[in-house]
Amino acid sequence: MDDEALCAEIARHFWFHSIELRPGIVTPGLKTPEIMRAEEEVLLGSFDLSGLSVLDIGAWNGGFSLAALRRGAGRVLATDSFTWDAPHFRGRETFDLACAASGLRPEARHLDPTELPAGLEPFDLVLFLGVFYHLRDPIPVVEALGQVTRQVLLLETHQDALEEKRPAMIFYPGDELVGDATNWWGPNPPLILHLLLQAGFDRVMHRPHPIFGASRGLYAAFRPGASPALRDALPAPWAEMSPA
Repeated sequence: MDDEALCAEIARHFWFHSIELRPGIVTPGLKTPEIMRAEEEVLLGSFDLSGLSVLDIGAWNGGFSLAALRRGAGRVLATDSFTWDAPHFRGRETFDLACAASGLRPEARHLDPTELPAGLEPFDLVLFLGVFYHLRDPIPVVEALGQVTRQVLLLETHQDALEEKRPAMIFYPGDELVGDATNWWGPNPPLILHLLLQAGFDRVMHRPHPIFGASRGLYAAFRPGASPALRDALPAPWAEMSPA
């Protein structure tokens, strides 16, 4: 597909991720190139992904799946269900288009997060970005994340109840959060910490989002067997969390 045809095909679809598919050709994602660059650098930039296996849960257009491959991951499995199935998103079509246009080929599997562990072997690095608050019952899914993570889990989520020191979540019964009725929960950092510890992770790092600040939190959770190269890779303002 030449560049003109590719641009025409890109324009036929809705995009959440801004992805540079070829030099000068970037998908018009709601998540801007600035946000994508900042998140990729903060989440992946400190880790040497060479040869590692990566599981991307909720991959949507595949922006972070492709980023992991570009950064040397040995194997990437992208999974999704809601955005890949929804006719107004046509997410699987955009994922396939991004892969074909970029020449990068992550594996893909139709999988809802509630189906985890779904027979998957553990992956060195698991991405769980912008998924937690869309789950009506996120706790069993977090427990399953411990089963599919060999070394490190990277989790990004909307946050709420930041003034509360106890583990807590705010429930949104309607579309109170940015007009999206699929946004159910606003967890606070102590809640995420304790869920991750109960899921078998023994070290949890946290930092605010590089663009949106404390309204969204980034977490790196390490399994007991994670390599020192991964466990000690994150610089400030990443900070280790501890139970109160």
